[in-house]
Amino acid sequence: MIFIILSVCCSVTVAVLLKLAKRYQISIIQAVAVNYFAALLLCFLFFKPDVSLLNAAAPWQIYIPIAILLPSVFLILAASIKNLGIVKTDIAQRLSLFIPVLAAFFIFKEDFNQLKIIGLAVGFPAIFLTFLRKAEPNDNKGNWFYPVLVFAGFGIIDVLFKQIALYKAVPYTTSLFIVFAMAFVVALVIVVFLAITGKIKLQLVNLACGLILGLFNFGNILFYMKAHKALADNPSTVFAAMNLGVIIVGSIIGILVFKEKLTKLNYVGILLALAAVIIISLSQNAVR
Repeated sequence: MIFIILSVCCSVTVAVLLKLAKRYQISIIQAVAVNYFAALLLCFLFFKPDVSLLNAAAPWQIYIPIAILLPSVFLILAASIKNLGIVKTDIAQRLSLFIPVLAAFFIFKEDFNQLKIIGLAVGFPAIFLTFLRKAEPNDNKGNWFYPVLVFAGFGIIDVLFKQIALYKAVPYTTSLFIVFAMAFVVALVIVVFLAITGKIKLQLVNLACGLILGLFNFGNILFYMKAHKALADNPSTVFAAMNLGVIIVGSIIGILVFKEKLTKLNYVGILLALAAVIIISLSQNAVR
């Protein structure tokens, strides 16, 4: 579970950085592009990936979709926050848990014991209760396709990373390196296009923000993949514990750092999420 904890911490830090970036009007796409360059460099320095193992038989059918989805979902996330607000966007992101959990059962053929079913049953309402808010007068009721894309994007990314972690012919660190490289190229193409068309202005402050973002984004994905390798027979444990863990830690950060006000139902949701993480963790060693 240590890898899941580390991944959760990195994930929440990335979310906090993105929230601060929005507050200080940092260009998200520029920071995202630099973020993947930083992650690419860290992967090369720490793990010395063997690119000679990459050939026509490598899982390019997985690499390419992830490389396109990673920067694209960042942009969709920003658009969703702009059009519908951070609360509804957060709900959509956390509900993406449904996609990998269903994939764990239908695609990866994982057996679900009673504890895991109970944990998931407790966890799903926890997601709703944790992010439940009173309707704001200025809520925009349109553009619901943005959170739908956030929901689908994060869910598909989770499943694709699971498939990479299980691919034995190429070490996952090498796979991570090629994914970061391809994602950087995709993000760079978007930045160049937006700069040429005059829609954004290149600024050094975005470079600094992107480097910091890349450090934690690298840690988030790396520990997430390590968790999947360590718990190869229990992908739903990683899927659920990661998402619910982010809810718990994110809520704590929101209360203590950003002074967000929570309702009683929100606190009930946090307690249910904690209970779900414990139950799902115990299910890992339960006798089927």
